[in-house]
Amino acid sequence: MPYINPKLTIPVSDEKKEAIKTRLGQAVSILSKPESFLMVDIEDDHDIWFAGEKVEKGAYVAVEIYGNASSDAYNRMTAEICKILGEELDIPADRVYVKYHGVNDWGWNGRNF
Repeated sequence: MPYINPKLTIPVSDEKKEAIKTRLGQAVSILSKPESFLMVDIEDDHDIWFAGEKVEKGAYVAVEIYGNASSDAYNRMTAEICKILGEELDIPADRVYVKYHGVNDWGWNGRNF
């Protein structure tokens, strides 16, 4: 059960949100997870500060997965997230911050996996 939560500093149209959601659905296979269990939560027009400065065009992306993936898979996923946000929203890669969190207990549909 992967969960991807991009927090974006800019307003994003519903059309762009749909495109990002679709592309993240394709990319999640990098982490050996199926799109059929992917939850995407896009937050736009969000304030982010880095090193004391407000980030005008950037993103913080939290990625949670049931279990863990390899460092190589996380590295490839970061590259893909940066590519998606760059192509869809013109956000530079050096303003995309990604956090990964493996979860051992994940509940859904009245039970835990």
